[in-house]
Amino acid sequence: MNILDRYLLKKFLGAFIFVVAILVAIICVIDYTEKNEDFIRGEVPLGEILFDYYLNFVPYLANMLSPITVFIAAVFVTAKLASHTEIIAMISSGMSFRRILMPYIIGSSFIALVIFFLTNWVIPNSNKTRVAFEIAYIKNPFYYDLRNIHIKIAPGTYVYMESYNNTINAGYQFCMETIRDNNLYEKLKTNKITWLDHKKAWHLEKYTLRTFDGMSETITYGGPVDTVINLKPEEFKSTWKRNETLTLGELNDYIDELKEKGVENIEVYFIERYERFTYPFAIIILTIIGVIMSAKKAREGIGFRIALGFLLAFIYIIFVVMNRSLAQSGSLHPLLAVWMPNLIFAMVGVVLYKTVPR
Repeated sequence: MNILDRYLLKKFLGAFIFVVAILVAIICVIDYTEKNEDFIRGEVPLGEILFDYYLNFVPYLANMLSPITVFIAAVFVTAKLASHTEIIAMISSGMSFRRILMPYIIGSSFIALVIFFLTNWVIPNSNKTRVAFEIAYIKNPFYYDLRNIHIKIAPGTYVYMESYNNTINAGYQFCMETIRDNNLYEKLKTNKITWLDHKKAWHLEKYTLRTFDGMSETITYGGPVDTVINLKPEEFKSTWKRNETLTLGELNDYIDELKEKGVENIEVYFIERYERFTYPFAIIILTIIGVIMSAKKAREGIGFRIALGFLLAFIYIIFVVMNRSLAQSGSLHPLLAVWMPNLIFAMVGVVLYKTVPR
C-alpha cells in the first residue's frame, strides 16, 4: 500500500467509526427515553441497565447498522474528496478508478471480516444477557397459549398435549406414542404431567400404559411416578429473539433439532443463518456503490450526495425488511429473500459504474 492508499483507508475507516458512534449514541438516547418508564416501574438497578442492557445493546446496534454506516461513510469521504477535486487529480495522474476503489475494498473487507466474527460468535453471547434483561423488565409476561401440541422427541417417539401452562410447568392431557416399523408399539396417557426442577424429571400422578404386540394388547395402570423424557420446559418458554442469542454452531444445531422434531414455521432461524453470511457481502457491495455514486463533483455540493446516500440506504433497508417479511410468511424462500437485496444492489452498482469518471 502506498501513501495514497493509506490516506484513503484512514479517512474511510475513521468516517465509519464516527458514523457508527453518532448513530449508536442517538439511538441509545432515544431507546432510553422510550424505556425509562419500564426501568422505573421495574425498579431496575442502574448497574443492570448499564452493564446488562446497554453494554450489550451497543455492539448489537453497531453490527445491525454496519451495512448502512459503511455506505454512508463511503459516500461522505468520497463526496468530500470529489468536492475538493482530489478524485479528478488522482485520475489525471494516470490512476484508474478501479485502483482508487482498492483501499475502500480493503477497508470494507476488513470491516466485513470483523462483523462476520462478531455476528456469529461474540454478539450472540452478549445478546443472551440483553434479551434476558428485556424479557425480565420490558416485555409483558409470556404465556404459552398454543393448543393441541405435537412434538417428536426421539426417532419413533411422539408427544401430544392438549395444552401447557408455562407458569407452573405443567402439561394437560399428555400422550406419548412409540412407533416401531410403522406400527404403534406403546402408548402412555395421563391427565397431567408436571416438571420437577429439583429432580430434572417429569411427575405423572396417574397413567395408563398400553403395549401392543401384533393383535394383542396389554394395559397397565400405575402412578405416581417420576420419569425422564427428551422434553424440557425451556421448549415452552418465550422464543422472542432466541435466534439472536445463538452462536453459529448453536443456531445450526437448533435448526436441526427443530427439523427433527417436525416443528413448523422455523423460517426465522433460516433467515438468521443466511443473513449472517450476507452481511459481509452487503458491506462490500454498499461500499463500492457509495464510492461510485459520490466520485463525481456535483454542482449541488457534498450535502446533496450525502442526502442521496441516505435515500439509497433507506431503499436498501426497505428491501431487507420486505423480503424478510415475505420469507417469514413462507411466500419466499429464506435464502433468496436474504440474498435478493445484495443481488439487486450489485446490479445497481454495475450500472452506476458506467457513469464514473475515467
